Amino acid sequence: MIRIEQVEWAESETLIRPIRQAVFIDEQHVPVELEWDGLDEACWQLLAMDGDTAVGTARMNADGKIGRVAVLKSWRGLGVGRQLLTAMVEIARNAEYPAVMLAAQIRAIPFYQRIGFEAVGAVFMDAGIAHRKMVLPLNGD
Repeated sequence: MIRIEQVEWAESETLIRPIRQAVFIDEQHVPVELEWDGLDEACWQLLAMDGDTAVGTARMNADGKIGRVAVLKSWRGLGVGRQLLTAMVEIARNAEYPAVMLAAQIRAIPFYQRIGFEAVGAVFMDAGIAHRKMVLPLNGD
């Protein structure tokens, strides 16, 4: 049974870093200096936990931009990413954000659309990977 925990970066960095290292740096070849951008301390952080094992993570900055959604390869397709996003959207709703946004890798757009995000704008490159901005309005929900 996966549980989603809201955590502080300073207390959970040792659990978050290996997940993002595996997914973004090792698998997707994101440059180290782009992944570790110095913004984590100021972001809302979530961890997906299976017992004492961290299997996924996500963050959101004060502007409502969700990012660094990462699930370990062996846990993908089991609903962990959906649980992380649902929890992050709930945090944003409770904070009375009018909307949340994210930069979705092109291959992940259908995943975000199933949660209710809408793609807007043109394709752009980030860390050598094609992305599109996606938005989920929260007012009126």
